[in-house]
Amino acid sequence: MIDTLNHLIKTRRSIFPAMYTGEKIDDSLIQNLLENANWAPNHKKTEPWRFKVYTGQGLIGLGEFLANRYKEITPPENFKETKYNKTKKKAGQCSHVIALCTQRDPKESIPEWEELAALSCAVQNMYLTCTALGLGSYWSSPKTITQDKEFLGLKDDEKCHGLFYIGVPQEGITFNATRGDVGLKTIWIRE
Repeated sequence: MIDTLNHLIKTRRSIFPAMYTGEKIDDSLIQNLLENANWAPNHKKTEPWRFKVYTGQGLIGLGEFLANRYKEITPPENFKETKYNKTKKKAGQCSHVIALCTQRDPKESIPEWEELAALSCAVQNMYLTCTALGLGSYWSSPKTITQDKEFLGLKDDEKCHGLFYIGVPQEGITFNATRGDVGLKTIWIRE
């Protein structure tokens, strides 16, 4: 079992929408992914994560919103038509896109960063589930979505921390991933 876990962790990669086939994923697999996210560790059991799942025509609306918002907030001298078009197209290349949100514990019984850490753990569970299912995924945090509560219908105590893109990856994608020696990042204290 540990070998399976080690393999999932070491082969997990961000796979971007341009690398997806456009094939649709059954909603039951996305529900499984969300269930695994729901089992992430969280201090005082606040379960702060909230998810908004876009699929079907919802993806088109999301892409149009992101592109139009980019155009609105970008000074004309910095606006790039290619970025606008790429942004508009990106969500439609996916099977599903999940807005990654948190809802603040009303008692504020823990620091807000701990709730964000809990969301990050939930997203890692989502990444590992996608890897196990052979799906592509990646977490992006564009200002166009993280600063707009209205489009997502967020409450005052909720925040969006990005989008999790999911799709079926094209065949033959290879990665050359490395990590530095963990020994150089670790100090053992034995006494």
